[in-house]
Amino acid sequence: MRPVGGCHRAGGFTLIELLITLAILGVLATMITPVVRIEVQRQKENELRQSLRDIRRAIDAYRAAAEEGRIERVEGSSGYPKSLGVLVSGIKDAQSPKGQKIYFLRRMPLDPRVADNLSPEERAGGSYGWGLRSYASEPDTPSAGDDVFDVYSTSKGVGLNLVPYGQW
Repeated sequence: MRPVGGCHRAGGFTLIELLITLAILGVLATMITPVVRIEVQRQKENELRQSLRDIRRAIDAYRAAAEEGRIERVEGSSGYPKSLGVLVSGIKDAQSPKGQKIYFLRRMPLDPRVADNLSPEERAGGSYGWGLRSYASEPDTPSAGDDVFDVYSTSKGVGLNLVPYGQW
C-alpha cells in the first residue's frame, strides 16, 4: 500500500534531527566533564591518604622497634629513622643472633600530587617527593633535621575538603 497523496519518505534522518542529536550529546558531555575531573581528584586524594598512612605507620613501627631495643640507638636520640630510605632498605635487628634486618616498607610510595613532576634525582634523593619533619621541629613550622618524625605533601594544592595537602 502506498501512502495517501503519493509521498514516500526515504529512510534515514534529516539534517535537523542530526543537529539536535549532536547538540544533546554535547550538552551531556559538558555536564559529565566536571564530574569526571572531580572523580580523578578524589582518587588521587585517596592515594595520598593511603600513602601518608602507610609511611606514618612505618615510622611508628620503627620507633616502637627502637623502644623495644631491636634497633641500636645513640643515647639522647629520638628513636625515629634518620631517613625514609631506611624504612625500605631495612636496619639490622639488634636482638637477632644472625644479624637479620627489619624492614618496615616494601617500597616507598611517592607523593601522588607531585610524583609526575619529580626528576629521577629527586626520586632517588631520599625524600621521594615528601616534605620531612624532624622530631625537634616546631609543630606549626615543620622542617627537616636529624631524623624523620613525620611526612607531609609538598603539593601547593587544596583538597576537596578545602584543607591544603601540606596539612594532611
